[in-house]
Amino acid sequence: MSEISMGALGLPSEQIAGQLRARILSGGIAAGERVPPVRQLARDLGVATGTVQKAYKQLESEGLLVSRAGGGTRVSAAITAPPVEVLKAARSLAELASGRGLSLDEALAAVRASWPAD
Repeated sequence: MSEISMGALGLPSEQIAGQLRARILSGGIAAGERVPPVRQLARDLGVATGTVQKAYKQLESEGLLVSRAGGGTRVSAAITAPPVEVLKAARSLAELASGRGLSLDEALAAVRASWPAD
């Protein structure tokens, strides 16, 4: 989980939830995989345990995490990541767009504009 970091924008709990959400939905953290205990992640990030608890609760409410007493917190078994080819293409697009100075919103707009009509 060392890939989780604190940025300058947004509430810390929102930053943590956003980074975990992105890693879960991209397949970076697999279904059924355990996430760090609240205290450990809080210590690693230098934030209060309540901040991490709030992030985990948000992701639980979204159905991304499941907590069990004695079993820790895990990624929901119902989560399915996109195919590997799609993840590779998305990473390539992210690198290209970022390298050209585009924001995430601008890159997403390009994908939406390119999406085939139903």
